[in-house]
Amino acid sequence: AGGGRLPGGVSVASTRGAQPQSPGHPFDDPFFRRFFGPEAPYSRPVPPGEEPVQQGLGSGVIVGKGIILTNAHVVEGAKTLEVTAQDGRVLQAELAGSDPQSDLAVLRITSDTSGLRSLEFADSDSVRLGEIVLAIGNPFGVGQTVTMGIVSAKGRANLGIVEYEDFIQTDAAINPGNSGGALVNLEGKLVGIPTAILSRTGGYMGVGFAIPSNMARPIMQALLEEGRVSRGYLGVTIQDVDPDLAQALGLEQATGVLISGVSSEGPAAKFGLRRGDVVVRVDGREVRSSGQLRNLIAAAGAGKTVDLEIVRNGKRQTTKVQLGEAPREPRSAEGAPGPDVRSGDVAGIAVVPLDPTLRKRLNVPDEVRQGVVVARVLPGSSAARAGLRAGDVILELDRQPVASPDALHKIWEKAEGKTAVLVFREGRTFYTVLERP
Repeated sequence: AGGGRLPGGVSVASTRGAQPQSPGHPFDDPFFRRFFGPEAPYSRPVPPGEEPVQQGLGSGVIVGKGIILTNAHVVEGAKTLEVTAQDGRVLQAELAGSDPQSDLAVLRITSDTSGLRSLEFADSDSVRLGEIVLAIGNPFGVGQTVTMGIVSAKGRANLGIVEYEDFIQTDAAINPGNSGGALVNLEGKLVGIPTAILSRTGGYMGVGFAIPSNMARPIMQALLEEGRVSRGYLGVTIQDVDPDLAQALGLEQATGVLISGVSSEGPAAKFGLRRGDVVVRVDGREVRSSGQLRNLIAAAGAGKTVDLEIVRNGKRQTTKVQLGEAPREPRSAEGAPGPDVRSGDVAGIAVVPLDPTLRKRLNVPDEVRQGVVVARVLPGSSAARAGLRAGDVILELDRQPVASPDALHKIWEKAEGKTAVLVFREGRTFYTVLERP
């Protein structure tokens, strides 16, 4: 994969309407105002007729003639898109399709594409733990950069980054600006799209995540052909099987996924699945986790008939189920980890109770007596636009105290228009605004 410039990598620049200043922005601190006065950054009023503009910068990878694969969050809300090729050419592009649930987007170059080289997809299922990989991107906007690492893990899910997760974990350095770039093997083939990092500082700490190519490719094709992604849907709530459950259910080992609820109107109910069934295989492929089952069902597609091998009352049997189409907005967490995560239509977030363990982990002081913890934020949602993120503690909604996930939902159901939310984050509280559609 070496020897000069690597093909396929591009920088992606976007412009979009600026969002309102988020509470607690560093330049809104009195310390900065003391030195900058009323002309401090972000405090200058926008002149009449002048629209505030925000610029974004990320990475992308050319995967076909004039086709670029990147992350949805890189181009979210973009009014204009430009890509800079390795030879320095600045090319105009347009959004061909975006799928926030996987954080993937496809761009189409609208100007001259001559001389541009694309990357070939690898089979990400064949990637081995410890295999050397290269991350290609544009960190901090400095220009194309290549870093080297290994595949640290596969099948990472339940991280709360996006709705559908099956990440390749790598220790190749991934920094802000790398999002949407390429993770390649030593043959120079694309094995993943770097998407996120886990970090306490905002910078590289050796834990990065990439969407595997075998997940990205069909999503890209669906966006190009249909403009949207149609996913399969069972209509169940599920959870992983631990050793105690395995023993109680008469399973030989703690594997498979337990169906803990069945929607009366979903495909699962129609084709005879029941609460208490354990799914162990889908079309002959062994199922080890709820995240894997969710991804397999989603990838099969709406209308597809799948063979589900289940364990019911200690006996194995196979049943055929014709899948429905997954709702565009997430429902009660099909495939979400554990029964305590409350998902729903509260501005695109899932929340959990503020228990003693989370209180200690998040350093929430005793003065904060109650609240709920944000477990996930759907990209592109009202909560994401308001700046909410996983780990935030919601104290009040619409000036009413929030004591539990159920209380949050009840308040939200009665809220109208723009609603104030009081948030605790990293030792401080602030207000932000959620808006109902």
